[in-house]
Parts: sequence; C-alpha cells; structure tokens
Amino acid sequence: MLRDKHNVIPVTLAGILHAGILAAMIFVFDFSQPAHPAVPLAIKGTLVSEDQIRRPPPPEPEPEPEPDNSEQLRKEAEELKRQEDARKERQRISRLKKQQEQETAEKKRREEAELERRRQEAERQRLEDVERQREENERMRREAEEVERQRLRDREIAEEQARIDAMNSGALARYVYAIQQRIQRNWVEPPSAMAGLECVVNVRQLPGGEVVGATIGRCNGDDAVKRSIEAAVFKASPLPEPEDPTLFERNLRITFKPEQ
Repeated sequence: MLRDKHNVIPVTLAGILHAGILAAMIFVFDFSQPAHPAVPLAIKGTLVSEDQIRRPPPPEPEPEPEPDNSEQLRKEAEELKRQEDARKERQRISRLKKQQEQETAEKKRREEAELERRRQEAERQRLEDVERQREENERMRREAEEVERQRLRDREIAEEQARIDAMNSGALARYVYAIQQRIQRNWVEPPSAMAGLECVVNVRQLPGGEVVGATIGRCNGDDAVKRSIEAAVFKASPLPEPEDPTLFERNLRITFKPEQ
C-alpha cells in the first residue's frame, strides 16, 4: 500500500472535481440561459492552477513541546521523601530517647531500691550486733557482779570468822575495856553523880579512832552527868584501836560504868 506523505492524491482529486463542476456550470450557462437575464447563482468558484493543485499544502505547525517538569517533580518528590525520612528519623530518635530515659529511670529505681535494701540490711545487722553486744555486756556484768558478791561474801565470812575468833580469844573484851578506861580517865565527875552510875553511850568513830558523835542512851544520871559523859567521850578521841582490825566498828555501844 502506497503512502501519500504530502496528500497529493486527495488534493489532485479535489482539483479535478472542482474543474468538472466549473465546466458544467459554463455549459449550462451557454446553452440553456433564458432571453432575459438570469439571476446569478449563489455559487462562487475559485480558479485553481495546476501548480497550486500539485503544490503540497503547507505543513501544519508542530505543537510546541510541553515544558518538561519531570526534574522539578523529581526534586519535589525527593524533598518530600527527605522530609518524610527526617520526620521518621526524628520519631525514631524521640522513641529511642524516651526508651533510654525509661531505662535510665528504671535502672536508677533499681539502684535506689538496692541501696535501700542494703541500708536496711546494714541497719538490721547493726541492731543485731548492738543487741548481741548489749547481751554480752549484760552477761559479763552479771558475772562480774556475781564474782564481786561472792568475793564480798567470802570476805565477810572471813572477817566474821576472824571476829569470832578474836572475840573468843578475848581481844574484843580487851578492846572494849580499853575504850571504857580511856573515857573514864577523861571524865570529870559532876557533883550530882551518884553511886551505881551506869549509862549506855552510842559512839560514832572513823578509822583511826577519831570520835565524830556521841549520844547517851539508857542512863540513871541527870543531865549534868550525861553532858559530862559526852564530853569525856570527845576528850578521849582518838579512841584506842583493836588488836585485831576485824574488831573495828564505826558505831560502838559502850556501857559507861565508872569504878568506885
């Protein structure tokens, strides 16, 4: 099949058709026109030369190419993708930061809980040690007190036994007699003193025989006699010491019965 790039065949056929129409019109006009002028036909023709028939029509102007926006679209798509990637990256970083903060807070909470547990454990251990030490100190104190009490009991028993032995040996009688004689030698007999005088004197003395107190108990003398006996006791200070130190007593009960 032949291709007509310049539309020669259609143009030629169109020219022939117009020429035939024009010839037919001339023939009708020459042989059949009436005596009176006819009304012009409403057909207007245009003569076309052979060159015009053969000349190809001017080519239609090619449409202007549409501007190429692919590069701009590509850049816009890349910018949108970059923004979307940046948004996703920010979200990822935000989630990661939040997760790290939660992990840090949880780690800190665990560390604080562990520290509190250790503190409570140390406090419990300290209290147990304090209680154990207190019980040990209490036990040692009781043992020391028991040892001291036993020592005092032993000493008291020994002293009492020595005292009994001294009394049995006559040392106590000699000690009391020596005090009575010292007091009587310092006594100034008042005129109101009667025969058969007998008074009980309570004497307080210090180690070494120093008299610090003297009171008259049962006595058959008057006040002058009692005052004279008290004065004699103070004048007799210091009192004689016993042969055996176990016979020493701070509080003495002496019967004053002067010899006639």
